[in-house]
Amino acid sequence: MEIDGREVAVSNPAKVLFPRAKHTKLDLVRYYLAVAEGALRGAGGRPNMLVRYPNGIDGEFFYQKRAPQARPGWIEVVELRFPSGRGADEVVPRNAAALAWMANLACLELHPHPVRAEDLDHPDELRVDLDPVPGVKWQQVREVASVVNQTLSEVGLAGWPKTSGKRGLHVYVRIEKRWSFDEVRRAALALAREVERRAPSIATSKWWKEERQGVFVDYNQNAKDRTVAAAYSVRPTEAATVSAPLAWDEIASAEPGDFTLGTMPARFKKQGDLHKGIDDAPGSLESLLELFEKQGLGDAPWPPHYRKQPDEPARVQPSKRRKPKHPLIEIGRAQRQDDALAGLERWKKRHPQAAAHLEAADVLVDSMRGRSSTWTRIRINLQHVPENLRPAQEPLDPDQEPATEPAPKTFPSS
Repeated sequence: MEIDGREVAVSNPAKVLFPRAKHTKLDLVRYYLAVAEGALRGAGGRPNMLVRYPNGIDGEFFYQKRAPQARPGWIEVVELRFPSGRGADEVVPRNAAALAWMANLACLELHPHPVRAEDLDHPDELRVDLDPVPGVKWQQVREVASVVNQTLSEVGLAGWPKTSGKRGLHVYVRIEKRWSFDEVRRAALALAREVERRAPSIATSKWWKEERQGVFVDYNQNAKDRTVAAAYSVRPTEAATVSAPLAWDEIASAEPGDFTLGTMPARFKKQGDLHKGIDDAPGSLESLLELFEKQGLGDAPWPPHYRKQPDEPARVQPSKRRKPKHPLIEIGRAQRQDDALAGLERWKKRHPQAAAHLEAADVLVDSMRGRSSTWTRIRINLQHVPENLRPAQEPLDPDQEPATEPAPKTFPSS
């Protein structure tokens, strides 16, 4: 294909990536060309981690931080340093041709870091990730988003909402490039706690899953090395849903399933990019950082692979402390989520009385991310099960130890 004066080869264009929706790799390439202006506004000019599905959404996928060595000379890269001390050259898309090249690698999603390639130390984006716990309906996500919007407005910041493409919602905030990653995360934590204070029955800032209820405001998405699916990203769902920019006044009527690889190009052609003005007026984090100090709550837990921070509370989940707050048992671990869920169903059959008392949020499905792939852990919070009916911890089923991960594979003709 001739794109922006560049020749982009699309190998195996008829390969089906979404079996039920019947979308092919060529469909994916054409999609990103149709929404390129908006997709580049969200992910362009930033280092991007590649998330590749070489055999479609039903096959294995993997994370690839390092840009493939076999790449066209016009694909830009920048070296990014990670908290672990390692570094990698990551892809920096700047035009539609680069998006098409990434799509040819079966990169369904765009996963940019919140920094520009020209300044890797100062984020220009604060990301609010609204993640509903199991059983929480979309209407509750809408309600929490409204609280987020009001809170941001009161501290002088503009939020730009979008569907996550799955069950949640993201609100992006352009900020001045004056603060470090740690400071941006601190501001996001202050925001999360304030949203929880205003709406404690529907929102939470609690890091540990067993303590959450309602919609989790995930402040840790602002930690260095974390990426979030960008606007217009195609998500690995049966319907090929996408992360769709929204206007605040359409959240009340919009449904996540309305926006797909098949429907978004027409919406984009008619309405353009609803995030077109996101770069016009970057805001200040001073009010949120002042709020953090006024709250007086200190730091909150970081993700597990980060170095322990000086003022961070104990990084031990409540169920593993001496006096556990919640009665938690682990069910199983598996490389594939479907295998882990099958183990959960076997547990329920063995313990039908206990299973009958479980609420949706009591089943904790943890996606454990390694260096290049994920595995799934399932735990159960027995808080709603009468003590005389609570099963003891059993041998894990399944019990697939996370494999030691080899160097990322490359699939130049995926």
